[in-house]
Amino acid sequence: MAGASNSVYYLLSLWSRLVTSVPYLKGDTPSLLDETVPKITEGFITSRINSVQASFADNSPDPDNPLENAESLQDQLESLPYLCRFKYESCSLFIINIMEPLLQAYTARSRLPASGDAAELSVIEGQIAWMVHIIAAILKIRQTVGCSQDSQELFDAELAARVLQLINITDTGVHAQRYQEISKQRLDRAILIFVQNFRRSYVGDQAMHASKLYARLSELLGLTDHLVLLNVIVGKIATNLKCYAECEDVIDHTLSLFLELASGYMTGKLLLKLESTKFIIANHSRENFPFLEEYRCVRSRTNFYYILGCLVFMEDGPVKFRSFMEPLLQVAVKLEASADAAFRTDVVKYAFTGLMRDLRGIAMATNSRRTYGLLFDWLYPSRMPLLLRAISLLTDEPEVTTPLLKFMSEFVLNKAQRLTFDSSSPNGILLFREISKLIVAYGSRILLLPNGTNIYRSKYKGIWISLTVLSRALCGNYVNFGVFELYGDRALADALDISLKMTLSIPLSDILTFKKLSKAYYGYMEVLFNNHITINSVLNLDTSTFVHIVTSLESGLKGLDTGISTQCASAIDSLAAFYFNNITAGDNPPSPAALNLARHIGELPSLFPQILKSLFEIIIFEDAGNQWSLSRPILSLIMISEQMFSDLRAQILASQPIDQQQRLSQCFDKLMTDVTRSLEPKNRDRFTQNLTTFRHDFRAK
Repeated sequence: MAGASNSVYYLLSLWSRLVTSVPYLKGDTPSLLDETVPKITEGFITSRINSVQASFADNSPDPDNPLENAESLQDQLESLPYLCRFKYESCSLFIINIMEPLLQAYTARSRLPASGDAAELSVIEGQIAWMVHIIAAILKIRQTVGCSQDSQELFDAELAARVLQLINITDTGVHAQRYQEISKQRLDRAILIFVQNFRRSYVGDQAMHASKLYARLSELLGLTDHLVLLNVIVGKIATNLKCYAECEDVIDHTLSLFLELASGYMTGKLLLKLESTKFIIANHSRENFPFLEEYRCVRSRTNFYYILGCLVFMEDGPVKFRSFMEPLLQVAVKLEASADAAFRTDVVKYAFTGLMRDLRGIAMATNSRRTYGLLFDWLYPSRMPLLLRAISLLTDEPEVTTPLLKFMSEFVLNKAQRLTFDSSSPNGILLFREISKLIVAYGSRILLLPNGTNIYRSKYKGIWISLTVLSRALCGNYVNFGVFELYGDRALADALDISLKMTLSIPLSDILTFKKLSKAYYGYMEVLFNNHITINSVLNLDTSTFVHIVTSLESGLKGLDTGISTQCASAIDSLAAFYFNNITAGDNPPSPAALNLARHIGELPSLFPQILKSLFEIIIFEDAGNQWSLSRPILSLIMISEQMFSDLRAQILASQPIDQQQRLSQCFDKLMTDVTRSLEPKNRDRFTQNLTTFRHDFRAK
């Protein structure tokens, strides 16, 4: 059945291509498309209506039902609009003639008692859902072959009016008691797709000015302009969020539409004028939106509050922000008043994780210094002890620690330079001290816990998010880290210490196995080596641990992930450059950090040559997409010791066929042409150019 169904869509695609080529046909020979295409279109639409059987009315998900996956269905219908618009007047009339009786039947059923024939109602909903999908597909694509722009807008209005009329019916009478029914959920998802497609064409920033459409909608439904129409749409959004407490798909799809509207500059401003939007912003509690309490929709909370945050932050004013945050403040105050023992109860845990997800959404919406400042002032210092208390008491509960750490990961991210404090403000330092407390509290406890059956969930996930938090804070450029050592503050040293202990507790094989862990680990190492190589960090470790970390960087270089390979190259470059500047070419007495590095390399002199060899092998034998990044550590390592480079050169040449060795030796000679013994930017760029030529010539046969 699926194969037959797919072949239908291929045939539609073929016919749509024939139709779209009509304007380019030369000559006066009449084509048969004028009479054939409407028959094909009508036949397809009729077949979809007839396909809705009583078997589909069963109140359970059916993977064979095309209506089950609304998004992929729209992809399958992408050819249909071209056929429909080819003879749009007759096609739209055909669709309306099918829709009208269905709407009448659906309206009539809304007035009947709920005990009526549920199977029959489900079939009607399935048939209407198909028609809504078809109309949505037509409105997605605007094409002017065959009739004028104005007449197309009129036909668009006629079709859209039927679906907009349907929106008023779906949540009335008996239909308002059917949110648990699968057929009702499919219908509402079809309506959401229609609204998305219609909005892109006729509402908002990118929409065309469509006076004919709104004039006709005004005649049919009294919808005179964007604003009135938006009110209907937001009303439907609010209804879905209120009523679909247990259907994650509908909630997610509704929020996706809401986000589209809130993200547009024009539509966002228009939304703020609507009473329905004002209601949502003023009443975003679980009483009004029960999905906030539903565990299966827990991830949707972040999106919901991200959207509300975007809307709230469109308007200036701390008063409005504080009013908006009042429900969250009440939750926080109640949690703060809870005894330590109560934190283990499901009620408290769920309330806390919900608060963290909500705050993360709001933090995601802060894209300026002003909006971030509002959230920072709300959170610091009064709310921070709650976070520290929760992470200390519930370290072994990943369902609590993960949302908390993810919120902090967002909160410390300096995107769009939102974390810019006044020159006299200590907020950057104060924020890092709070981060340090959280990371130390979590890390010191998580390391003591036994490994569970699912070690990724119980330990690794929290560790990689912690590393992300710390990485973002360390490279956010809002903290002068020298202050900590200057004033004897252990915040930085303790955070680096515990984070290194967490990384060292994970076998390298596991780091390389889990992708997110791998990205966080290598991202952290890059920050550590680039920005904090001299401060109480990796150079102070014992040699075996230091070698383990550097070897892990070499493993990352050889991996398939270009991003990780680039991070490892950057970290190795920083390490090699530090060695060159402070030991090889250093004039002043070496610092303690430099002495430590010299000691490590002295105990394992093969470390740098091995890394240099790996880098050359990648450059020569692999198609690396990050050659520029790899060239940086190569030069730094060559600068450390010319003897090391000479030995490697001899080793590589010896591994090549004898008849190629002379040519390849010349390639190596050219590699260092005009390259001086320094790591100045110009010298680095010259070496990178030479390396590109070297690679090309070396690989030439």
